[in-house]
Amino acid sequence: MKLFPYAHATHPQWRMAAALVLAQLRAQMALPTYAHAPALALLYITDHYAAQAQDILSHLSAELPEVTDWAGTVGVGIAANNVEYFDEPALAVMLCDLSPDQYRVFSGVAPLPASGSEPGGFVAHTALLHADPGSNDLAELIAEVAERTQSGYVFGGLVGSRSASVQFAASSAGNLNGQGAAGGVLSGGLSGVAFGPDVALVSRVTQGAQPVDREREITAVDGNLVLELDGEPALDVLLRELGVSLAQPQQAMERLRRTLVGLTLPQHRLADGEGALRRQVRGQFGPEVLVRHIIGLDPARKGVAIAEHPPLGAQLAFCERHAKAASADLVRVCSEIREELEPEILSLSAITGDASEAEAPAARQIVGAVYVSCSGRGGLHFGAPSAELQIVRRALGDVPLVGFFAGGEIAHQQLYGYTGVLTVFTAPVPAP
Repeated sequence: MKLFPYAHATHPQWRMAAALVLAQLRAQMALPTYAHAPALALLYITDHYAAQAQDILSHLSAELPEVTDWAGTVGVGIAANNVEYFDEPALAVMLCDLSPDQYRVFSGVAPLPASGSEPGGFVAHTALLHADPGSNDLAELIAEVAERTQSGYVFGGLVGSRSASVQFAASSAGNLNGQGAAGGVLSGGLSGVAFGPDVALVSRVTQGAQPVDREREITAVDGNLVLELDGEPALDVLLRELGVSLAQPQQAMERLRRTLVGLTLPQHRLADGEGALRRQVRGQFGPEVLVRHIIGLDPARKGVAIAEHPPLGAQLAFCERHAKAASADLVRVCSEIREELEPEILSLSAITGDASEAEAPAARQIVGAVYVSCSGRGGLHFGAPSAELQIVRRALGDVPLVGFFAGGEIAHQQLYGYTGVLTVFTAPVPAP
């Protein structure tokens, strides 16, 4: 497996941006270290181009006849290696050097079959998802796709568009079954790419919020209205921990607008208090925590309404978006990926010459990456334009990368907020 060709460009006219992207792709495909005829493309466009989505896909497909499968979506911003295009017309493409028997493009009208049930025996191990935020029962749809994979792990994000919420899903068989005359541009539901067990991936979730209070158990709840935390009225706990009073509404509302909640559902609580220990030591949430908005207060019932329906027994911690904490956590997940790919511990056989000793894992390289970040993290949230993607570049190096800024992020069968989901495709390091 060689490096994935990738390209990105911005221009008020989509045809000019497409021409720049095609020139970059063709130049890379001529290099010996890059794949020269990959069949799967990931395409991300900003919502400035949403109305021209079909024209863009048709044009790129005609110019790249070797690419037979397309997947992607639209965001308020898109990402590439070392740069983000936020709130400006742009597109990005990555051509994935994967064997055709190791992936399947799917959509709501051509769903992913149960693992191993498809003629030919394709087995889905994991999947990249793009989802319309307006879809009914979205959480159930995400879980259903995850159940159709061996690993149960899916990653991706919700369409982040201020205009048309479109997705790209075109297969090597022409139109996907059930699409009729559709040209690979869809609206609503889910779409994406499932990957087989031979596609090596490493995926991590990075949080963008920092706890401002300790975790408490939800001991009374009515729908999305949290009534009690550790037996105390939830509103009393919130006002006390934030140091505000409803008697001074302007001051209170300014602080409350910055405050979110981090939820840990009972089935996701880590053993031995690992999550609580990490928050105490690092001041960071882990991937088991779902960040949600506070959407209202109920002074009469002393409750706090949140954008979720948490069960009794869930853990809740009040939190805030925090740029420095988000930067530190992004560096952490990039470092974890690097450590997994580049074993630093020599095998005993390399030291003693004893071939009977187990050898250290072989080093692997990143051949491509997909980064889905919350639209609330884009722009200047990290201190400067493209600062978030520059952090990734410094940590991972000059690797092919594309992605988009989403209306919600998907990982571990869960729907996140204010997070980034970084997934890398890996291959063995070529012999010298």
